[in-house]
Amino acid sequence: MRAKLSYAVTAAVLVFYFVLAGSRGVLLIRHGTLLTVTFGVAVLILPVIGVWFLWQNTQFVRRANALAAELDAEGGLPVDELVRTPSGRIDRASADAVFTRRREETEDSPDDWRCWFRLAVAYQDARDTPRARKAMQRAIALHANKPVRA
Repeated sequence: MRAKLSYAVTAAVLVFYFVLAGSRGVLLIRHGTLLTVTFGVAVLILPVIGVWFLWQNTQFVRRANALAAELDAEGGLPVDELVRTPSGRIDRASADAVFTRRREETEDSPDDWRCWFRLAVAYQDARDTPRARKAMQRAIALHANKPVRA
């Protein structure tokens, strides 16, 4: 719940920034000189890119959460079997051991979105966020029966 609240607050702040920057871009364009119109268009590009990026990330999170809910309903969510340090951090060797099992599971069933979902969780536990994201994107694509990029 805390992550959802944090995401919502961050998204709201970004939307506020996009509106503020966009209004400044429009004011520059309305000024009407070549220089201000050029700057105004340049200022408007950043909010457009930001809105696109925020939308893509929001869709990714929604789809990943939907997969998690479906997997939970099936009783297939990965069990937290990781060893933790006294401070609560995940032990690296434990994360690597779980990751190895998840990778082998995924290699045995490369077209199963559930395996890719669990692999994404293992990547995240091993602190490899870029690969976790790619694995989750693959799980989402397999679940939706979309072509998977290699």
